[in-house]
Amino acid sequence: MICSGTAVSTYVKSSAESHADVGDLANNSLRVNGNQLRCKVVGEGGNLGLTQKGRIEYSQCGGMVNTDFIDNSAGVDTSDHEVNIKILLNRAMQAGKLDFKARNQLLAEMTEEVAGLVLRSNYLQALAISMMERFSGQRLGSKQHFIRVLEDEGLLDRQLESLPEVEEFETRKDKGLGLYRPELAVLLSYSKIVLYQQLLDSDVPEDEYLSGELTRYFPASLPKKLRPFMQQHRLKREIVATQVTNSLVNRMGASFVLRMYEDTGASPAEVARAYTIAREVFDARTFWAKIEQLDNQVSSELQLSALINMWRLLRQASRWLLNLQGRKLGIQVMVDRLMPGLRTLEGFIGRSLGVDEQEELQRLALPFIEGGFSPELAAEVVMLERLFPALDVVETAARRKTDVNRVARVFFGLGEALDLKWLKKQVESLRVAGQWHAIARSNLRDQLFSTHNDLVEWVLQSEGRKKDPVAAWTEAHQDAIKPILSMLNDMKKTATMDYASLSVAVRALEHLTKQSGHES
Repeated sequence: MICSGTAVSTYVKSSAESHADVGDLANNSLRVNGNQLRCKVVGEGGNLGLTQKGRIEYSQCGGMVNTDFIDNSAGVDTSDHEVNIKILLNRAMQAGKLDFKARNQLLAEMTEEVAGLVLRSNYLQALAISMMERFSGQRLGSKQHFIRVLEDEGLLDRQLESLPEVEEFETRKDKGLGLYRPELAVLLSYSKIVLYQQLLDSDVPEDEYLSGELTRYFPASLPKKLRPFMQQHRLKREIVATQVTNSLVNRMGASFVLRMYEDTGASPAEVARAYTIAREVFDARTFWAKIEQLDNQVSSELQLSALINMWRLLRQASRWLLNLQGRKLGIQVMVDRLMPGLRTLEGFIGRSLGVDEQEELQRLALPFIEGGFSPELAAEVVMLERLFPALDVVETAARRKTDVNRVARVFFGLGEALDLKWLKKQVESLRVAGQWHAIARSNLRDQLFSTHNDLVEWVLQSEGRKKDPVAAWTEAHQDAIKPILSMLNDMKKTATMDYASLSVAVRALEHLTKQSGHES
């Protein structure tokens, strides 16, 4: 079902709304309720084809619909591109690099490419909503918190936007339900509006690396002689802020920036830089392109699963970067510092997996392969969650100016010797029921990773160039290690782990770290 046209013509309301509530007298005889629609998908190409409450009611019945401002955003985006391209070309004409005839010819030649850029933007927005929808039930608390923060800042009217009240949130939590696509579309829009202004008020548009987003905004077919005029564009700051906002929110979701701020105290500009570094060092754009090339060839659910694996990696990596001491996130400097070591370690990690881990990866890859992914891409998808620890290894090697493989052997060797892989998995599996649970889990995760890194430092420092420094260190500290391993073995017999139990284990490891430092 496609609702088209540019005039306000509303054909679907909710059963709780009257025709008078809709305010479109001419279509009263045609209008139906959201729960009466018998189609699977509604594409809303016009303005207000459905009321927001009508969209939500339709979604509650299993239908798929976004909102008019999502499905119809191509028109606005096309106008923006047209205006910004004309500003650039007019500047070139004023400089004598282009005449009027050539300007008009260029505009005509770029029509298809601009259409492609605009459709790409629509594609990514719809994808962002699908990603958020996939997480919505298990992360409902974070969305509720995001709405509350926007309300407290006077940026959002919950009733006006037909977003759930507190009681409705509790009901959905009890039923395991999340927000629906029309509701998520509203949050996506608000997050972009807020972040755009925050970035515009920062130094992000002047960032040498991020200002490169200008070239991604304009058609690639723009002649080289005209490219210098991009930097002279009078709306350069606005274009860069828009591009960075779209990249970040489309890939990481509506509440990502707020969560990073609450976890680390980072400003939106710092979050944007951290995300960009993470995206570049893990070559996320190449990975995304591989997944998107499978459109209409494999299940969209499998594609979302693959994309979520990258989302988790970028989320962890961004947070890790924001927690770095000093937090001087020069994008090119950090990319140059981290990327070579990460490329080296990707192979090292794969080769160092035990038999059980290899079998587990094969098990995780099988649904992707059976669903149409190549074996190579399926292996890449499931390896993503194993790459995050490599950041600590590379940073330690860079700081100590030592061989990254040597640090990796100590890092992963300690992980095996102290059963840290199991412990980290338990921390990641802790149930999160709300904002404070999420922060508590993040803090415990940080505490565990920090302790692991401290142990790596002590082993590298105390055992020097010994052939097997981990074996030498564990032998020297076996009296302190045995009780910890015994405790972890007891914990493995417990059906489910809780925050208190895991805190005891992490605390014991911290004590081991302090003991190692004292003996050193």
